[in-house]
Amino acid sequence: MTLAVRPPVSPMLAKLTRELPTGDGWAYEPKWDGFRCIVFRDGDDVVLGSRNEKPMERYFPEILGPLRDVLPDQAVVDGELVIATEHGLDFEMLSQRIHPAESRINKLAGEWPVSFVAFDLLAADNDDLRTSPFSERRARLEQIVGAGNDSVHLTPLTTDPTVAEQWFERFEGAGLDGVVAKRLDESYQENKRTMAKVKHLRTADFVVAGYRTHKDGNGVGSLLLGLFDDAGDLHHVGVASSFAAPMRKQLKDEIADLEKDASVGHPWGEWANAQENLGQMPGAGNRWNAKKDMSWTPLRIERVAEVAYEHLQGDRFRHTARFQRWRPDREPSSCTYEQLESPVPIELKEVFGV
Repeated sequence: MTLAVRPPVSPMLAKLTRELPTGDGWAYEPKWDGFRCIVFRDGDDVVLGSRNEKPMERYFPEILGPLRDVLPDQAVVDGELVIATEHGLDFEMLSQRIHPAESRINKLAGEWPVSFVAFDLLAADNDDLRTSPFSERRARLEQIVGAGNDSVHLTPLTTDPTVAEQWFERFEGAGLDGVVAKRLDESYQENKRTMAKVKHLRTADFVVAGYRTHKDGNGVGSLLLGLFDDAGDLHHVGVASSFAAPMRKQLKDEIADLEKDASVGHPWGEWANAQENLGQMPGAGNRWNAKKDMSWTPLRIERVAEVAYEHLQGDRFRHTARFQRWRPDREPSSCTYEQLESPVPIELKEVFGV
């Protein structure tokens, strides 16, 4: 490639905050829930750079043509690959595209094609724009992307924090992840967390139905969490993890008595030793690392934990949850989906303002 900025490039990152920064010089965008992607176009050549700097074009071949239709012959654009459905963005469907079989990729590409949402410009024509302030990069990005097409979009942007707060509340129903704040005068800082991101955080009570041992073999690596549906079936919704070493040992001691006879009548008992691909079952294989040990230890359905989480996609956590405390005052049967706050869905077209 003969671009002014060539792959690989580590994307600029954001630091998590709990309050939206305000004052002069800030701009705000919705935080998209997809795969971060830096697009490099040099004539007919298009490379989709990922967060880990590995190319992704083999997984998303259907977006290459639309990108050629919108971008100039030489351009480097930072953005996000997403899959939009009538229910909002679907990260799980996007994740299924990371598959070794080309036939599987092509089938999914035809059924649920990806879109690209552009939010920064690193280079255009022969110009390296990384040292230019974001305000200039954004203005030039608007000229390049314009109205885009059915598959390539320009992210909304505002300098009004009131509007950003409204986005934070309204756009969650479309599957967006929060709001990103950027300094208008800032250059593009590769692999540095100089932006700010505000994400939703909630707490609820969950059944602790099992655990996985930490990779070092000592203590609890993650707690497997469940919720009951209206029919009384216990669904696996995700895990709480990222415990410090002392906490891992403490948790192991606190749940040790729940291991006895736990497999007898356990609602997930048949999954306890499963390593094959069983979808969202607790013992399922790991899509990102086929060799990863996904075995787990069942616990008797007696313990409830309060857990902090950001949001659910469908009936599962989108991100790893964080353990807050035990709830000895709660019965497991009381841990149902009814306790969860459900954002009101909105059309994705409203996010794009069309």
